Amino acid sequence: MLKLYNTMTRTVEEFKPITENEVKIYACGPTVYNYAHIGNLRTYVFEDVVKRWLIYRGYKINHVMNITDVGHLTSDADEGEDKMEKGAKREGKTVWEIAEHYTEAFKNDIKKLNILEPNTWAKATEHIQEMIDMIKTLEDKGFAYYSNGNVYFDTSKYPEYGKLAKLQLDDLKEGARIKVDKNKRNARDFVLWFTKSKFENQTMKWDSPWGTGYPGWHIECSAMSIKYLSEHFDIHCGGIDHITVHHPNEIAQTECATGKKWVNWWMHGAWLVMEDKTKMSKSGDGFLTLDKVLAESGATPEGVRYFLMSAHYKQELKFKWDSIKTAQKTVDKINNFVALMNNINVEGDLKVKQIVNNNLQGFETSLDNDLNMTLALPYLFKMMTEINSIKETLTITDAKYVIETLKKMNSVLAVINFNNEEIPTEIIELVKKRNLARQNKDWARSDELRDLIKEKGYSIQDDGGKTTVSKL
Repeated sequence: MLKLYNTMTRTVEEFKPITENEVKIYACGPTVYNYAHIGNLRTYVFEDVVKRWLIYRGYKINHVMNITDVGHLTSDADEGEDKMEKGAKREGKTVWEIAEHYTEAFKNDIKKLNILEPNTWAKATEHIQEMIDMIKTLEDKGFAYYSNGNVYFDTSKYPEYGKLAKLQLDDLKEGARIKVDKNKRNARDFVLWFTKSKFENQTMKWDSPWGTGYPGWHIECSAMSIKYLSEHFDIHCGGIDHITVHHPNEIAQTECATGKKWVNWWMHGAWLVMEDKTKMSKSGDGFLTLDKVLAESGATPEGVRYFLMSAHYKQELKFKWDSIKTAQKTVDKINNFVALMNNINVEGDLKVKQIVNNNLQGFETSLDNDLNMTLALPYLFKMMTEINSIKETLTITDAKYVIETLKKMNSVLAVINFNNEEIPTEIIELVKKRNLARQNKDWARSDELRDLIKEKGYSIQDDGGKTTVSKL
């Protein structure tokens, strides 16, 4: 039985889709004014695990992710700088060039991390009419008002506003959450459409019933999710920073526009934090991109992915360089185990079925329990340890069964390399030289050769006097 935590109810509940055997998922995507940082990517890895596990359990997935390529303010609360204009000024490019460049950069990052692409990429700039139509509906129903050039959502007309964040509306003081905007009826109201830009030479603007302008941030997710997933769907994902403002605003405007419940399950991934416990952010120039982490750690994308999903998705994960290196060693260990299985050449009957099945069951049960990766991963290593303990008696049949099971696990983990390419003669010769150096206790030479082998794309594992080589 699959159980998932629902932020709306603050409980772990049995998951039941609206339509049998089909799950509709909307995930908040990037604002493409800069590279994604490693903290952003942790959220997308978490969402990928959600999606992969649902596929593993037999569901057909319809996954939509937005690309915010229209200018919106750097704060959730309708203040700050326009992000797209900020990126354009920083790099001396047009906002359209910035959007295209960083959209492709984001797609390259998720490809490296083996994150499955959504069924639909929904670009905000391609759905302006849908946003205008939704704002008109809200205005016609009395949930929106025009004030001094902008259109606002009136949160006082929606008594359940803030239910996701468990906000107590009576305790919200004027100016406590955001700077006072004299155009608003209530401090918590938010912009649906700007016609008076706060910035000179605003580039991204469109005609609308209220004048030439651009949409607020929150409206895009509501309009595009309805277009591609319908007015009622299963799961909405995002980071925990969206719980207090962005997602409550989405809920309010969508449920008022449609008159019905919008989303059944709300799922949020916790932050990746630095060693000083601060949230990873783009507020400075020193934020960590995926390419920077790969270059400075020497890890593979699979090693970084393993690190990002190694803690439960609702728990903060602390970034440490040593943790990246440890994650890479773990991935290398798994790959070396795969290489060991591929090297088995003894004919015989299947002897490992009980070991494999018991650990696979534990792996599946753990992920059925709110995607508990911290409980699931030990079953993978327990299986490897138990198989290794009888490796001298393994048969080809055993090895094939183990590999098949690892591939099932990896359909969710996406970190294991099953490449069966023949090891090049050059690498074999380097391994022989390293083994000779080890026999002569020339540890410096041994380490030098190990590093050279890794530079050429291979890892080595020493186990009981035997060295296993596998492709990174």
